Amino acid sequence: MTNAKPTLLFVCVHNAGRSQLAAGLAALRGGDQVTVLSAGLDPDEKVSEVALASLAEAGIDRSDQTPTKLTDDLVAQADVVVALKPGLDLPHPEGVRYETWPLPDPAEWDIDGIRPLRDYIDAKVQQLLTELPQPRRA
Repeated sequence: MTNAKPTLLFVCVHNAGRSQLAAGLAALRGGDQVTVLSAGLDPDEKVSEVALASLAEAGIDRSDQTPTKLTDDLVAQADVVVALKPGLDLPHPEGVRYETWPLPDPAEWDIDGIRPLRDYIDAKVQQLLTELPQPRRA
């Protein structure tokens, strides 16, 4: 059985802040219509407590997440890869759509500082969900 829904992969450096925010929001907004993955080039040991708290304010529980290392296999699973920082060295298999959202690194931010970033990512995610391609493996 093949995946009949598009797969989104959100990538940042540490898979602790930006990509976790985007993945949580995409999973909420996309529901069972999408598969959502996230990864980092140099993953931290744990997801940012501030990012988790920000998502919790939006009704999203990602406390079970562990930062994941980006692999060629993860990229190959994706229909859309969203780099959350310009200049990331990512594999580019044929047929995968790429976007770059240049976002600041919220690593040292507090909850008040991260809310506007969360809301901005939420708007970008909602727009992305309206433009999704058909899955390559359907």
